[in-house]
Amino acid sequence: MFYYLIAGLIIIGGSCLLFFAARLLGEKSWLLGFFKGLSGLAVAGFGALLILLALDLLGYKQVLSEKPIATISFEQLGEQSFRAVLLETDGRERRFNIAGDQWQLDARIIRWPLMLAGVGAKPAYRLDRLGGRYYSLEKERQSNRTVYDLAEEGHWLDLWPLMMSMSDWLPMHAQYGSATYLPMADGALYTISLSSSGLTGKPLNDPAQQAVKRWQ
Repeated sequence: MFYYLIAGLIIIGGSCLLFFAARLLGEKSWLLGFFKGLSGLAVAGFGALLILLALDLLGYKQVLSEKPIATISFEQLGEQSFRAVLLETDGRERRFNIAGDQWQLDARIIRWPLMLAGVGAKPAYRLDRLGGRYYSLEKERQSNRTVYDLAEEGHWLDLWPLMMSMSDWLPMHAQYGSATYLPMADGALYTISLSSSGLTGKPLNDPAQQAVKRWQ
């Protein structure tokens, strides 16, 4: 609900700027001529940018409490070859074939300043990448790495680079969060949570726990 409120306020602000820009550009008496035209275009551009930013923000999922945001399980297909099933809390399930010995999940995270956090603003996230790697440095260099882009699936708008570059100017902090590399194993199941430092992955069943023990 909070994110819909924030997005709604941003859209209202952007719409007001677009209306003001239309008034500037629609004046019949151009006393200020060229400069008024430039001002109108600048205001219109900024208003449109705010609206697009609000629409992109709605594509992020709010973390309402300290609960897992997804689980990931693995089925071994062959030597250093696994099928991963990524299941998010909203029921969305995706399957990937990953080569290697370990997996890592990255996410885009938006955090709010203390003032907004105090009135209920929670961190938001969008899963970004899922990839694998090999234990062997030689094989890591010689083999093709498996990396999947998760951020663009189902999202027609992506202003993440703008959020990153303008974090000092916007009332939000955009950052990447990555779960520590964890081993893949046949039947292993992990839970993924969002913490203050980023993403954390924890073994959820015996195959995953045994794989982590062997790795450590």
